[in-house]
Amino acid sequence: MSAAAPSAEAGGGVRTAAEQGVWDLLSGVPDPEIPVLSIVDLGIVRYVRSGPDRRLHIGITPTYSGCPATEAIRAATRAALDAAGYREACLEEVLSPPWTSDWVTPAGRAKLAAFGIAPPPSAADAGRRASAPVGCPRCGSLATERISEFGSTPCKAHYRCNSCHEPFDHFKCI
Repeated sequence: MSAAAPSAEAGGGVRTAAEQGVWDLLSGVPDPEIPVLSIVDLGIVRYVRSGPDRRLHIGITPTYSGCPATEAIRAATRAALDAAGYREACLEEVLSPPWTSDWVTPAGRAKLAAFGIAPPPSAADAGRRASAPVGCPRCGSLATERISEFGSTPCKAHYRCNSCHEPFDHFKCI
C-alpha cells in the first residue's frame, strides 16, 4: 500500500498510510440493518484524519436522526478500531451536513441491487426522484407499485413488482 492515496475524506484530499488502513478496516464493518453493505459503502464514514494530537479522528454521520442502528454502528466501529490496534482513535459524530442517500457509493448501490433491494436514485437523477418509477432489483421491470411507505426498516419502502410478482424493498432517498 502506498503512503498516500486519494481522499483523506469521503470526497477529496490525500490519505496517509494509517488513514488508508482505517478506511480499509471500516470497509469491512457491516451495516447492522443491511449487512451486505459496509459503513463505507453507505457513505456514513465522513472522514479519517490525523489530528494535531497525533490521534486518528473518524467522523461518522448517522443516516437520519433517531436511526436505531446508530449505536450499533458506533459500537461495531469502536470494536473494529480497538481490535486493529487503533484504541486511541476518536470517533466523532458529524451532524452537518446531514447524511443523504447520494452518499451511498456506486459499489454500495450495486450491492443493494444484487441483494434484492432497489437502490436510491443517484444525485444525477435528482430532478426525477419523486416521480421516477422504482425498478425491480430482480427482473429490472419498472412496472412496480409501492405497498407500504415503510419496509423492513424505516429507511426502506416496500414494493411489489407487477411483472415477476416478487416483493422487494427500496432504499429511500433521504
